[in-house]
Amino acid sequence: MTDESADDTVPEPDAGEDGAERDDDAEIDEFSPDPERVERIRAIADDVRGESSESKQLANILYRTSDLYDADEDTSPEEIVRNVKFILEVNERGGLGR
Repeated sequence: MTDESADDTVPEPDAGEDGAERDDDAEIDEFSPDPERVERIRAIADDVRGESSESKQLANILYRTSDLYDADEDTSPEEIVRNVKFILEVNERGGLGR
């Protein structure tokens, strides 16, 4: 006896939960070295940097994020998240010296 009510549409092994195909190379290419992007992000960081601790903090986060696209830097999104958390914690404590 066959079960005709079973769904015959089985996602391909490379498909995501929604059935759309995943592109494993997309994650790798997403952070490929891109000097123009590095320059653009760092220019924004320079524009944002001001006298307030918040603007300095944001500029530091942008600089750290730009490292993802810098061929001379060896970092990952996870490392950047940890670094950003550290930046926020230091700011909450009032600086490194406290």
